[in-house]
Amino acid sequence: MTDDRSSGDQRLEDTRSALSELEKFRNAIHAALSPVIIGQHGVIDDMLAAILCGGHCLLEGVPGLAKTLLVRSLASSLQLDFGRIQFTPDLMPADITGTDVLDTEGTERGPTHERRHLRFLRGPIFNNVVLADEINRASPKTQSALLEAMQEAQVTIGGIHHPLPRPFFVLATRNPIEQEGTYPLPEGQLDRFMSMLRVTYPNREDELEIVRRTTENRMQAVSPVISKEVLERVTSVVFSMPVAEHVLAAAIDLVRSTRPESAGSASWVREWVRFGCGPRASQFLVLSAKAHAALGGRPCVEVRDVLRAAPAVLRHRLVLSFAAEADNIDSDTIISRLVDKQSG
Repeated sequence: MTDDRSSGDQRLEDTRSALSELEKFRNAIHAALSPVIIGQHGVIDDMLAAILCGGHCLLEGVPGLAKTLLVRSLASSLQLDFGRIQFTPDLMPADITGTDVLDTEGTERGPTHERRHLRFLRGPIFNNVVLADEINRASPKTQSALLEAMQEAQVTIGGIHHPLPRPFFVLATRNPIEQEGTYPLPEGQLDRFMSMLRVTYPNREDELEIVRRTTENRMQAVSPVISKEVLERVTSVVFSMPVAEHVLAAAIDLVRSTRPESAGSASWVREWVRFGCGPRASQFLVLSAKAHAALGGRPCVEVRDVLRAAPAVLRHRLVLSFAAEADNIDSDTIISRLVDKQSG
């Protein structure tokens, strides 16, 4: 009995210590970003949740909302190697992954006896954090260069597998209003992004502070505050968090409710949705809920964490019907109604 009590006390102490480190992790990141990023606290928390789960993020917003600055600053605060790829229509897959180049070595017997061999020249994908800026401006052939990297953390060139550095995150941006010279992302690629985050306009107070800092040359550099070792520890805490059966059921039921062919789906879902979310959405929804609970200092996941994570995880996985477009219904409207239905 005494041994059981002491082991239980030890587990409780370990949990408190882990949650305390997660709280320090979140506070340190917010403090590090505050000199250069004004507001956007919800977006930062959603990005941290995805990073704690090893997931990739797609940031959507109009130009000028500091999406690129946010990604670069986050990478700096985490002490992670950063690579930026500006996607353009003429970008080629080798510009992302790298390519084999012919390397020539001379010998003592003269240039006619040179040794030649192929050497792999790494592309910008070989970084911990890769910013795919305006990802929808590249052709589908170039976009597909990211598929293997995002799913398997490796690239294959000339039949040779090259592992990517760990951790590895793709943080992509997309402009929702300019469609000339762009290519829609295929559903298979969208599904590999754990979260899609909408970066919105700042409120009046935040915009006033943005203008004040940028016009008075008061912007500061972001200081590294978290090491890779700390990131690995807090990530392992998130994955080891318990999830009760009723919370798992809530996540699964929410995802299944997006599928028009599911039994009991709402009539408006059958009218507005062509294809709902797949099992990968269920996995990411539970993982994201774990991360939000951990960032909130709670040792167990609750249904509210699932509902909190739902928009970011589900919005880019819905394929809407023509009726939805005619009725001016977007994926956020559908997810909001499903969340309200489950929470009520």
